[in-house]
Amino acid sequence: MDDKPNSEDLNENSEHLFSFGVIADIQYADLEDGFNFQGTRRRYYRHSLLHLQGAIEDWNNESSTPCCVLQLGDIIDGYNAQYNASEKSLEVVMDTFKELKVPVHHTWGNHEFYNFRREYLTHSKLNTKFLEDQIEHHPKTMPSEDYYAYHFVPFPKFRFILLDAYDLSVLGMDQSSPKYQQCMKILKEHNPNTELNSPQGLSEPQFVQFNGGFSQEQLNWLNEVLTFSDTNQEKVVIV
Repeated sequence: MDDKPNSEDLNENSEHLFSFGVIADIQYADLEDGFNFQGTRRRYYRHSLLHLQGAIEDWNNESSTPCCVLQLGDIIDGYNAQYNASEKSLEVVMDTFKELKVPVHHTWGNHEFYNFRREYLTHSKLNTKFLEDQIEHHPKTMPSEDYYAYHFVPFPKFRFILLDAYDLSVLGMDQSSPKYQQCMKILKEHNPNTELNSPQGLSEPQFVQFNGGFSQEQLNWLNEVLTFSDTNQEKVVIV
């Protein structure tokens, strides 16, 4: 919009269609407090569960119940892997989510891949592809099994597209797979550092080991879904 809307006008004249919740970086671990990778910010690993519980309580008590919640990744912290606590910590967080009265759509971040292989995630409760919307007579809008992505309609004429931001990544991949070799080649072409998690001296600092990217196959699929939404005058939210 060119002009900032008047909040009073919105309240009086706008129709409330639907709402949804968003939460990210829960990064739970049954550990004492620590610090982030740079050592500049304190991390409260156990306390993060209380924030999740508070968010769930608020969502459940909303006068207009949200249609769903988007969980944007890093649901447990990478430190869990060092203590063989990945599955246990995930179970604790997922049990907490059971208190929520609406569906949760999960995305995968780098901390998921610090803890689990992609194959494990595909068969875990963090795979919510079963909540996807299937568009009849448009097979190109069906995602491939080669990446974790789908779309759904929480309200008529609104489509949410959940993408796999680690479709191309060395994290969580079988090191003998062609895709891992492809991703490592891309990474080393753009990052000459011995420590591949370091962006030091890079003109494109996104090319580090803890990041990921989208394959052309997934981008082509995204284009098909966006084309469908454009044709059918849907508003789109990309997750």
